[in-house]
Formats: sequence, C-alpha cells, structure tokens
Amino acid sequence: TPSEALPPLPQIPRGALVVLTGRAPIWRYGLAFHELHGSPAGALATWDPRLGAVIIATHSPNFSEGSVLDLEAEQTELDVVPEK
Repeated sequence: TPSEALPPLPQIPRGALVVLTGRAPIWRYGLAFHELHGSPAGALATWDPRLGAVIIATHSPNFSEGSVLDLEAEQTELDVVPEK
C-alpha cells in the first residue's frame, strides 16, 4: 500500500546514474522519484527490458532526458519493490 516505506537508499555517489528496476505500481515509482530527486545522483533512469535504461531526469550534462543507455540491469539496479 502507499503507506509502506521504500527500502532504504544505498549510498549514492555524486553524479552517479541511478536506474530504477522492478515491478511496482506507478505510485511506488513516484515515491522513489521524489526520494531520489534530492539525492546526489546526476541522472535517474527506469529500466525497460526491451530498451535498456531510459533517462527520465538529469542534473548532469553527461546525460539527456529520453536517451536510452545499453546497460546490464544487474549492474545498475535500485529495486523499488521492498524485500519481504
């Protein structure tokens, strides 16, 4: 439910690319986007298994919104689904 807390964020290095993965309702992704907006990450992406990492927000000149990066999900994931 929306009242469930997100998992704690790992240490995020300044300027890092954070890729959100996992099956979750859109409101859970919204909570994660809001939480990550104040982080030191340089860019935020969502993982699409057909495309790769799609940049959805950036504060870095190294990334542009809407671009797709070919990354391995296992190397970049920040799962928005809480562990049970």
